[in-house]
Amino acid sequence: MTEANPCILGLDPGLARLGFGAIVSDGGDRLKPLDFGIIQTPAKQPIGDRLQTIYEDLHALCEQFSPQLVVIEKLFFYRMSNLILVAQARGVMMLVLAQHNLPLIELTPGQVKQSLTGYGNASKLEVQEAVARELDLDEIPKPDDAADALAVAIAGTFFA
Repeated sequence: MTEANPCILGLDPGLARLGFGAIVSDGGDRLKPLDFGIIQTPAKQPIGDRLQTIYEDLHALCEQFSPQLVVIEKLFFYRMSNLILVAQARGVMMLVLAQHNLPLIELTPGQVKQSLTGYGNASKLEVQEAVARELDLDEIPKPDDAADALAVAIAGTFFA
């Protein structure tokens, strides 16, 4: 990627499924996806092994895309058990990003929704439809975690 068309990497934190979405400007006012998907870790694996998978796979993504900016959705959970596990994965994410010296923006779910739909309480479907529209995709990206990561990346363009 060139300075004129910087790659933005969006991340949707998770331990079982960490969503990622890499986007770039087409040189005009349109965005296009470079790639999107998930880093998945099996629930039956020991936590240390799961965190190592996230560490290694996120390193590979950073090397593959050389993003000029990373945008992460801030944690927003109601169940404390989930929050602790996701926070551990998020710590690994932050370490990898620091090792690559990548600038980082953190956005709340409301900021992402507001940026994509103009409404901070938009539904998940409304956000996913906005992602497909903004990236000129024929269908909503799957799985949901990847669509969420693309939404975070797109929202980051408003805050960069």
